[in-house]
Amino acid sequence: MANFCENPLIWKLGPVTTLKTFTNFRKTAILGMLFAGLSGCTSFNEFMAPLHHEEPPVPELPPLEERPRLDPIGRNYFVLKTPEQSVIGEPQIIFASEENTFSDIAREYGLGYDELVAANPGVDPWLPGEGTPILLPTQFILPDLPREGIILNIASKRLFYYPQALDGQEQIVMTYPIGIGRVGWETPLGSSAVISKARDPHWYVPASVRREHEEAGDPLPSIVPPGPENPLGTRVLKLDIPGYLIHGTNQPYGVGMRVSHGCVRLYPENIELLYELVAVGEPVHIINEPFLAGWREGQIYFEAHVPLEDDDVSAEEHLVEVLAHVENLASKYENIANIDRLRVLADAGSGVPMQLAKQNTDELFARARIVNNTVEPDPDLPTLDEVRAILDAPLEEDEVVSEQTVTEQTVADE
Repeated sequence: MANFCENPLIWKLGPVTTLKTFTNFRKTAILGMLFAGLSGCTSFNEFMAPLHHEEPPVPELPPLEERPRLDPIGRNYFVLKTPEQSVIGEPQIIFASEENTFSDIAREYGLGYDELVAANPGVDPWLPGEGTPILLPTQFILPDLPREGIILNIASKRLFYYPQALDGQEQIVMTYPIGIGRVGWETPLGSSAVISKARDPHWYVPASVRREHEEAGDPLPSIVPPGPENPLGTRVLKLDIPGYLIHGTNQPYGVGMRVSHGCVRLYPENIELLYELVAVGEPVHIINEPFLAGWREGQIYFEAHVPLEDDDVSAEEHLVEVLAHVENLASKYENIANIDRLRVLADAGSGVPMQLAKQNTDELFARARIVNNTVEPDPDLPTLDEVRAILDAPLEEDEVVSEQTVTEQTVADE
């Protein structure tokens, strides 16, 4: 088996094609409509002796171009068929058009920029090229926590929200990509709660940020009113951790990346829906779990993300934790988990859930859904050069907003 650390992720897709090195009454109404409608290569050889398995026969897959193209799956919203289900969504593949960038593709399919980059190594995120197959990592393993309120996994840069199940209805989960704190401004871990909400918040610019911008020849006012220049976007959920928020953004291309000073950013359309659903008092759990294991339809899946570079917990320690969960799943469902494969996938950090009982990577593409590219050019979107400038520009202290400001603008009964 190829070592995914020494070689880019290259998956054989058949005799012809190779995949390139790849969202009270109001709440009830909204839910009703929805219902209808590792840095470098880390070695884990010290954990356990390798287990040798016979390679199963690899079925010959037709080239991607010859498989029918279907409609994409619904974004962000999933129904759990059983209480035991812990894997949601399906992997999908599209073919890029000439003008597509990973930022455009990510937003269209409910993903973050870094998720696409990890799943498609070797593909230029700015100019993937006409006809290039792009793997959409639109399958997710749910964190092994109580299914209530909001769960933020900063390692996967994902938010999971569990609305309270309506009487007689199945449990649903909503998941969104998030921007998190960059190095030196880490998003804090632990249990919290939403203590207030605000529409169209003001941004009180800290003196240090004003000085920085003034020195750069780009002075800022002391207060930024609601509007397109406000980096908090149009909605804010305030946590009981002082100074930390879940909010929108006026720079959506940074969602799914480490771009903030510790707060959590969502796409504007995602925070607007989440704002309507989340009640003051709902719990928020912030975790850092780069490795996740789950079960669905008789198969154990493993999802691995590259651990954050400033993670205080080593990759080895994270893996030890998930190994216990994998062993429990294998025992409970009488499924043989290939531990060798788990270690290789952990090294790769592609963020794509893979079946542990399978020894080859073709299983992913046997079940991947080939879908239509629904990204449409928007004349109002910034140009490629403008997007690059946004992502490379110094970050503003958007998270430093006074408690008084958020509290005064909170609609307490929502």
